[in-house]
Amino acid sequence: MFNGSETLIVSAIVLVALGILAWGYNRAQPYGQLGRLAWLQSVILMAPWLLFFGCFALGIYLNLAGIILLLLLSTGLYIYLGRRLRAAGQQELLRDRAAQRLAMSQAENSKPSPDETPAADRNSEDTVEVPPIPEADLQVIRSIFGVDTFFATETISYQEGAIFKGNLRAEPEAAYEKLSEKLSEVVGDRYRLFLVENPDSKPVAIVLPSSNDPKPATLAQKNLTAVLFIATLATSLEAASNLLGFDWFSQLSRISEALPLALGLWLVIIAHEAGHWVLARRHHVRLMIPFFLPSWQIGSFGAITRFASQIPNRTALLDIALAGPAAGGIVSLLMLTVGLLLSQGDNIFTLPTQFFQGSVLVGTLAKVVLQSSLEDPIISVHPLVVLGWLGLTISALNLLPAGQLDGGRIVQAIYGRKTARRTTIGTLIVLGIVAIFNPANPIPLYWGILVLFLQRDLERPSLNELTEPDDARATLGLLALFLMLATLIPLSPSLAGQLGIGN
Repeated sequence: MFNGSETLIVSAIVLVALGILAWGYNRAQPYGQLGRLAWLQSVILMAPWLLFFGCFALGIYLNLAGIILLLLLSTGLYIYLGRRLRAAGQQELLRDRAAQRLAMSQAENSKPSPDETPAADRNSEDTVEVPPIPEADLQVIRSIFGVDTFFATETISYQEGAIFKGNLRAEPEAAYEKLSEKLSEVVGDRYRLFLVENPDSKPVAIVLPSSNDPKPATLAQKNLTAVLFIATLATSLEAASNLLGFDWFSQLSRISEALPLALGLWLVIIAHEAGHWVLARRHHVRLMIPFFLPSWQIGSFGAITRFASQIPNRTALLDIALAGPAAGGIVSLLMLTVGLLLSQGDNIFTLPTQFFQGSVLVGTLAKVVLQSSLEDPIISVHPLVVLGWLGLTISALNLLPAGQLDGGRIVQAIYGRKTARRTTIGTLIVLGIVAIFNPANPIPLYWGILVLFLQRDLERPSLNELTEPDDARATLGLLALFLMLATLIPLSPSLAGQLGIGN
């Protein structure tokens, strides 16, 4: 059973979870039915995982059939609530449009005739701040807005472009398509249109010169990429040789022994980057050459991949960000599962069973496959087990919800920039706390420094920031974030003992 400190921790986690749910409900109340339905969606989505880990913490182990049943029920309810939410949103949109038309009609009826308008008022009615866009271009750009897409009422200077305030008169996706087509027709490829929310949560259109597009990699960046790639090859071989019990740098002749493990690690990294590139190509988005991250501890921490073109919408951002960890994670999970199934008899690696206490996900899967074998102090495992775990760790670290990491991009795509900014700060705080209280593990400090100096900024806004990803994509994104936590959070010794993992 739990000791006093562990019982206190579990109770605190439960209270925090309940507090977050209550806070979310209070925030949803002002939005009426729409807010309550959105809150219920988040509860339904996380309920199976909270139930699973709650039972896990109490020593109640759910079998695979029970887990699948919980997921199916949760997914069905989530989709049902999503349909209800969209239907309610359509009704709310129709009411808003009717109210806008009524207000405009009343304003037209009450507007004085030109003869009755004072000269001073007439001179000030249409005064706008002249933006740095040439006046000829500005007049042409104004012509793309209309009552069927976005009715512009005010023009404000913004950087090298202009902000157009007004009323959105169509669904964001349809409005953006029409506006971007018209903009391309009248000014070619010289300007980009962004449809975003202002700080008051009102939709605005922003037009900026295409010269602000992301720039291709410079020669210095390409040279740095080559250096990091070579360094990562070396650290991969070094990490593989360390796992086999020798130092590759001092015994270069034994490279053939370390090479298979290093290639297995690179298979995960290549799958991760290939996932990004395949989905980027599908959405017609260009990516820069990845900056690989060498690591003495596990060979590599993956790579940093920048966008080399504008992101069309939040759906594209979510797909591209999720595809990398999903591809790398699937390859790693297959390696781990096959390795566990092959862990019978003598193998290259013999590990203390406390090794499987380092991850809730890996420990749970190992318990399902190896069962009573995990009660022994030492267990023989296939090399694929180690490679699979390393691959899952790489994918999980890239899924941390911070800045331009894959996890940060997923949060930004699902919840928007404000929430992504908060999760970035929270992630940095958690990494700092873990680094302070667990100085023997350098990985949290490494990633805290990486995020703080290289990845803390959010991804640039999409061209269409108003259209959110659909429910299925959001579900997959949140599932990936959950699996990230399940991979990185270790089992407590007492809980591992109750489950028969280790002494």
